Amino acid sequence: MIWTAPIGYNGPVSQPDGAPPVNGPLLDGQGRKIQYLRLSLTDRCNFRCSYCAPMGPDRQEDPLTRPELARVVGVFARLGIRRVRLTGGEPTLRRELLDIVRDVRATPGIEEIALTTNGHALATHALLLREAGVTRLNVSLDTLDPQKLQRISGRAATLERIVSGIEAAFRVGFASVKLNVVVVRGENEDELGNLARFAWRFGATARFIELMPFGPGKPVPTAEVKRLLEAQGIRLEPDATRGWGPAYHMRGSSAVGGEATSGLVGFIGAMTENFCDGCNRVRVGADGSLRACLGGRDRAPLRELIRAGASDEEIAAAVRAALLAKGEKHEMPRGGSGLLPMIGSGG
Repeated sequence: MIWTAPIGYNGPVSQPDGAPPVNGPLLDGQGRKIQYLRLSLTDRCNFRCSYCAPMGPDRQEDPLTRPELARVVGVFARLGIRRVRLTGGEPTLRRELLDIVRDVRATPGIEEIALTTNGHALATHALLLREAGVTRLNVSLDTLDPQKLQRISGRAATLERIVSGIEAAFRVGFASVKLNVVVVRGENEDELGNLARFAWRFGATARFIELMPFGPGKPVPTAEVKRLLEAQGIRLEPDATRGWGPAYHMRGSSAVGGEATSGLVGFIGAMTENFCDGCNRVRVGADGSLRACLGGRDRAPLRELIRAGASDEEIAAAVRAALLAKGEKHEMPRGGSGLLPMIGSGG
């Protein structure tokens, strides 16, 4: 089949054999420009968050090696990727994490490195990560109740350790710290105001994320989340702040208990406020597969290509072909059947 250019594409139309172009911007099948790589370093995680890893013990894995990861990042950088987020599983479980960060930082074209963590080891890793090159940090924290945290995230999840890690990140001075809160009906919707105020204490942004269909639980729509925040003492006002990802923000303020606090509040409404029109992301799972869409079902086997001796050009062509097959919107409204698991995709 001959590849045809999406609307808005101004680069080469095709190679003589009909393959996707090897130069020009990295675009998906809808003409959206891809500049942001989410790279999972491991399938392993010491937490068992119901919405991410409802399966049992860790699977045996054969992740990309450190040289393979460096090569993948290099190929993507030459294709126009400018930001890399390191994810998992839990990336701090990867023994070579700091060396991997340094490799990414040394890659020409990469402007920023972010990392998403459950915070369990952050107290000891924060300074090392900052020195290695991580500039932005996301920490998952769904509740401030220790017992509820273990119910949501498993027995290894210890609130005291996570809070110590957030405090350490604040002291180190990352350019940005965000607290990711997945809102689950009947679990934590009564804590949203407290979570926002907690984040502001550390100069962080609380981001409220609609539950996606990767596990059990009932979602709370973003519109309702905003109403709950207002009812819990958070006054919301418009704010133009945007990041690299799908979140949008509002300016929040609170005077609960006589203490005036304020800061940003982020929202990711994957289910009720579809953000696909502005998608700029591509994912590579811990298994080395390219996943053009978190809510999709297709993957391209980059690890197998690498280990079969493919050239950088052949890997780049596989990346372009996979992205050109990406649909207009994610498939999550169809339900979780057949979706790739969240763990190992990096969210």
